[in-house]
Amino acid sequence: KRIVRAEAYEADADHEPAAKAPPQLNRLKIGIYFVTWWALNVVFNIYNKKVLNAYPYPWLTSTLSLAAGSALMLASWATGLVAPPDTDLAFWKALLPVALAHTIGHVAATVSMSKVAVSFTHIIKSAEPAFSVVIQRLFMGETFPLSVYLSLVPIIGGCGLAALTELNFNMTGFMGAMISNVAFVFRNIFSKKGMKAGKAVGGLNYYACLSIMSLLLLTPFSIAMEGPQLWVSGWQNAVHNVGPHFIWWVVAQSVFYHLYNQVSYMSLDEISPLTFSIGNTMKRVSVIVSSIIIFRTPVQLINGVGAAIAILGTFLYSQV
Repeated sequence: KRIVRAEAYEADADHEPAAKAPPQLNRLKIGIYFVTWWALNVVFNIYNKKVLNAYPYPWLTSTLSLAAGSALMLASWATGLVAPPDTDLAFWKALLPVALAHTIGHVAATVSMSKVAVSFTHIIKSAEPAFSVVIQRLFMGETFPLSVYLSLVPIIGGCGLAALTELNFNMTGFMGAMISNVAFVFRNIFSKKGMKAGKAVGGLNYYACLSIMSLLLLTPFSIAMEGPQLWVSGWQNAVHNVGPHFIWWVVAQSVFYHLYNQVSYMSLDEISPLTFSIGNTMKRVSVIVSSIIIFRTPVQLINGVGAAIAILGTFLYSQV
């Protein structure tokens, strides 16, 4: 006859459950992520605009941004600095529409910033929540509370007021920002589905894979739209007019683009979508204000009021 005896015993120290980090440390970690994310984004936008002012080839500039990030992550995986992701075919299939939307949004935003002020591009891009609600309603059949629809009123009104009073309005720049809004909404929708398919990949490696696939998609179109001949002649003119430090501008905008996106995806791993949305809103505020100061962008009072209303609407949207 089998006898089963149950006895109490003192747990081995090696098998004790890991203690959770105190809430204060977790908040500090998230705060560091946010400040780093905003700072890197501001630096990227400044160098990106400097490069585009001297070298007006947004397709190549967009390609270099993705190439720098891809190279950094491939080197990190090769050296063991970052553990490479465990992916399968289902993961890459799910990533394809995300990468396509990301590529379109990235190029469209860069084209916009090559034509208008950085502040104006980000004011128009603050209307992304309005596009999100409309697209999810039309394509996915999702309905939202009345408070969500009401929060879109200041977003649309503020962006419209800022656009009408923009001193250096350019239709190509305006349309680039609008297309970027649409593309990034689809990217976010596809990301939700893609991150659930196949292997589970963390934010750091997920964005790395996204950069590599976007680079493969974008490169042939960049060659077709601009081409090496224009790139070489434009590069020579830029170095002649700006000086050797133009090369540093290109390197900086490429590297900082990857770093700020990388940190934003790492932040998304740690926080809720609501907190991420609020952080994204404050990011736009920091970019708009810093770019106006650094580039001495002329801003009328009514233009500034429109921008403030749009940003406030975005904040209200994230709350409701």
